[in-house]
Formats: sequence, structure tokens, C-alpha cells
Amino acid sequence: MEQRMALMDVSPAAYEAMLGLEKFLAGSSLDKKLKELVKIRASQINGCAFCLHMHATDARRLGETEERIYTLNAWRETPYFSPQERAALALTEAVTLVASSHVPDDVYAEAARHFDEKALSELIMAIVTINAWNRIAITTGMMPA
Repeated sequence: MEQRMALMDVSPAAYEAMLGLEKFLAGSSLDKKLKELVKIRASQINGCAFCLHMHATDARRLGETEERIYTLNAWRETPYFSPQERAALALTEAVTLVASSHVPDDVYAEAARHFDEKALSELIMAIVTINAWNRIAITTGMMPA
């Protein structure tokens, strides 16, 4: 597949706006490894090869284990993730698949048990942002390096 468009060249202001979200998230209170797990999980669901490659690489640089990266798509069946990570991953799945099930009250409540309101707002923004990046990368045909 060839890249269809270089969005950052065609619409630099839009690209900069997306980078503004990333800048916000870089300064958030969320654990960096958790943010990468969220990005990988949403990218798995969306089938975004570009983002999967980028965020698995970033997670490894942060010290994430291969075992956890490889089993992330089956996180419910493994003992490798903490209750807080599980709550974040469940919320990631619900937000990513919002058209099919919205975000169930129990999923939101469980996330709210593990994150204070500020951290929960940051988690929601991390999920929304990676979903936007996935849609940009898939639509424009971005390829992993």
C-alpha cells in the first residue's frame, strides 16, 4: 500500500493541532507505560499498523516487557496487568468501540475507582487522541518505518 497523502504537508495547521493534544498528554499525570499500552490496545482494535509499530517500539524503550506487549490483545486472560491497567484497557476498548456499545456505566465506574477525576480526564483524552491518530494514519495510508 502506498501512502495516499502526507497530511502534515497538506494541512500543517491540522497536524499541529493534533500535536497540541500530544503535548498536553506528555505533561499529564498518567504513567508513560500505561499511555503506551492504551495506544497499542486502541491501535490493535482499529488495525493501525503505523501506530502499532510506533507505540510498541515506544513501550519497549520505556521498559515494557515483550510478554505484556504480545498478550495485550488478550489482557483479560492474563495475570500480567494491574487492576488499574485493566480498568484503563477496558475504558480504551469501550471508547474505541463507542459506536457498538457506547461506554457502559460499569466500565466508566471501574475506571473512576482507579483514577482521580483529573487523571481520568487525561486518560479519556489519551484514548480519544490515539483513536484520532489511528483514523488519520489508516485513511492517509501511513506505513511503519
